[in-house]
Amino acid sequence: MSIFGAIMSRIFGHAEAPAATPAAATPSPDPTAPAPVAAPAQAVDVAAILSEMAAKSGQSLNWRQSIVDLMKLLGLDSSLAARKELAGELHYTGDTSDSAAMNVWLHRQVMQKLAENGGKVPDDLK
Repeated sequence: MSIFGAIMSRIFGHAEAPAATPAAATPSPDPTAPAPVAAPAQAVDVAAILSEMAAKSGQSLNWRQSIVDLMKLLGLDSSLAARKELAGELHYTGDTSDSAAMNVWLHRQVMQKLAENGGKVPDDLK
């Protein structure tokens, strides 16, 4: 699964459990393709879900501004290598050696992509 797919899965999956699909109706996926993430039937309040997760985490994570903290909150690898991989997935054209600029861009892009895929994201996070 792609890193962005994992982000969507952790947030949208937290909102509601996916409906079970009969095995006969599920095609066998291409093992080399990233797993698709279905958009939810109704808008998922991303900020509310992340705020609730942060409150329960017992950690002080600034997920509203930091891609590193957002990934940590979701239980994902937040290493520079993982963030560079995410940047590639999201078609970052800047210098990945400038991690500060890349991180700011990544956070905005993740929030925008969540909104494009059925997430309700406050304007100040996009």
